[in-house]
Amino acid sequence: MTLFATFCEIIRNSYAEGTVMDFGFSGEQRMLRESVIKFMERECPREYIRELDRRHEAPPGLLRKMGEMGWTAIPFPKAYGGLEGDFIDIAIVLEEMGRNGFIAASIYNRSVLFGGMSILTYGNEEQKRDYIPRVCRGEIMFSLALTEPDAGSDAANVRTTAAPDGDRFIINGVKTWITGADVADFLVVPCRTDKTLPKNQGITTFLVDPKSPGVNLREIEKIGNNCVRTYEIFFENVVVPKKNVLGGWNKGLTNVMKTLKYSRAGMSASVTGMAQAAVEDALKYAKERIQFGRPIGKFQAIRHMLADMQMEVDASRLMAYRVAWMISRGLPCEREVAMAKLLATETLQRVSSKGMQILGGYGYSFEFDMQRYFRDGRLYTVGEGTSEIQRNIIARDMGL
Repeated sequence: MTLFATFCEIIRNSYAEGTVMDFGFSGEQRMLRESVIKFMERECPREYIRELDRRHEAPPGLLRKMGEMGWTAIPFPKAYGGLEGDFIDIAIVLEEMGRNGFIAASIYNRSVLFGGMSILTYGNEEQKRDYIPRVCRGEIMFSLALTEPDAGSDAANVRTTAAPDGDRFIINGVKTWITGADVADFLVVPCRTDKTLPKNQGITTFLVDPKSPGVNLREIEKIGNNCVRTYEIFFENVVVPKKNVLGGWNKGLTNVMKTLKYSRAGMSASVTGMAQAAVEDALKYAKERIQFGRPIGKFQAIRHMLADMQMEVDASRLMAYRVAWMISRGLPCEREVAMAKLLATETLQRVSSKGMQILGGYGYSFEFDMQRYFRDGRLYTVGEGTSEIQRNIIARDMGL
């Protein structure tokens, strides 16, 4: 057998075993994509998102409408009301949400990937039967309350405590940079429960009702992502019932890292969508803006800039769907998730900055969306793990 024939045989066997990624969408997935595009055009048109950005408000009722479409049920078992879809379906939904109005992707991420997948991955059976059907129907919102003043990239340095008190726990401490805490039905709160263990251990996760006595929110003003509000949270003798322990005792940090795999993979898809929108807006402007007697897109400097922008977005998309494919098949992919999140977020930073340059003064105007891509995108190289942390994960997996 020739070397080429051997190679072809390996490829055939790989496809048979499901280990080679198929880049084509099924007919159902193409229909899913079109349905998300139409939904976003109807529920989150550009002018509406611009107005919400100015008012610092989220579109009301959007999560329930997603539930009615069946999208919030995609990753969950039928036993809990789910559709048993795969992560490629989620990536399709999130990419189009990111391209047409990132607030929708943020809402989906917090409810389905932060909340629902946390409970599915490490919740007990009672919690799964209680919460997941409501997630599937788009009825319940979560917010991950991990970051603290001294525990950002050093996530193991959690100091918020949960002390046992009979059949309940008393939580005290401070969390910061918590997205959507004001609209969450439950906060997913990692707390220090054993100070005698190493700091990366001794952490347990709790479900906390943000309306509980002793929970106080202080809004943090930001330059972007204004459709969702961000808070510092103060816990002062907050009572949480024992049944609200989420996951194994003193396994909170390990469990949260499992959840972040899903949310970071989802972010790589939604941020890629926003980056594609930036390219499309810049391309449209370059075709219409006339200078020196011709469209500016005819000048080599602009043509090359746009070509580079689209190339980077396409690379980001390939990485996002590669990760979605790996998750769908249960393959280990910590390094690949870090790569996808890193590439997508830094690509958005670069293409939105170049888009601002192409639009010139209009890129600096609230009448165009490029400035919003630029403002919003700046957060994503920090949120859910900084670019530096992602590079550490990649390097560690390389044996460094």
